[in-house]
Amino acid sequence: MNKVIIVTGASRGIGREIAKSLSRENNKIIACYNNSEKEAIELKEELEKENIEIDIIKGDVSKREDCKRIVEYTIDKYSRIDVLINNAGISTYNLFTDITDEEWNKTIGVNLNSVFFMSQETVKYMIKQKEGSIINISSIWGLVGASCEVAYSVSKAGVDGMTKSLAKELGPSNIRVNSIAPGLIDTDMNNDLTSEELENIINETPLCRIGKPEDIAKCVKWLVEDTFTTGQVISINGGWNII
Repeated sequence: MNKVIIVTGASRGIGREIAKSLSRENNKIIACYNNSEKEAIELKEELEKENIEIDIIKGDVSKREDCKRIVEYTIDKYSRIDVLINNAGISTYNLFTDITDEEWNKTIGVNLNSVFFMSQETVKYMIKQKEGSIINISSIWGLVGASCEVAYSVSKAGVDGMTKSLAKELGPSNIRVNSIAPGLIDTDMNNDLTSEELENIINETPLCRIGKPEDIAKCVKWLVEDTFTTGQVISINGGWNII
């Protein structure tokens, strides 16, 4: 593919698999992380054993200045950005009446503001290029909502709304914008589920399993290569929710 691709939240879970998968397709990957430095270094070292070089860069994407620094680093080194993958996210679980302002602001900051900041800083270069793709990783809960996950659900619904609006605005500049809304995926974010809860979800899923990070990475790869899909929210959930 030979594209320059920024992946936020790339040190673990879905983001890590996306970074690995796309780096193996001859792309230049800028893998962003915030707290998981050890995992980011391990990712870089793992790929170096395959003679694949990636850039890892620390930054809190809930802060505008960090997003600007990441984008400027990429432009300084590669002179362009072909794809932005907004994957960074955190989960929160709490009764609506117990959500604190701090929890709300942090969830919206990491899950939604980061997409706004990273996209706005990146788009000005994509417009000049007359080409680009933004892929947002949202969630099934952004589509249907989740009890005791109001802040998380709202943040992901906001990502999907931004996706659709931006697709209309940026289409004339040949910039595509899409969301992927995963169902339950086997990552650290879901470690708090009990075995009984996990079994119940599997029993409710037509494909009789939970997803793997590779399932999402495959869809990302397709969206990177595609040229005529935009404004879509693609839910990958094994049939757990069929709209």
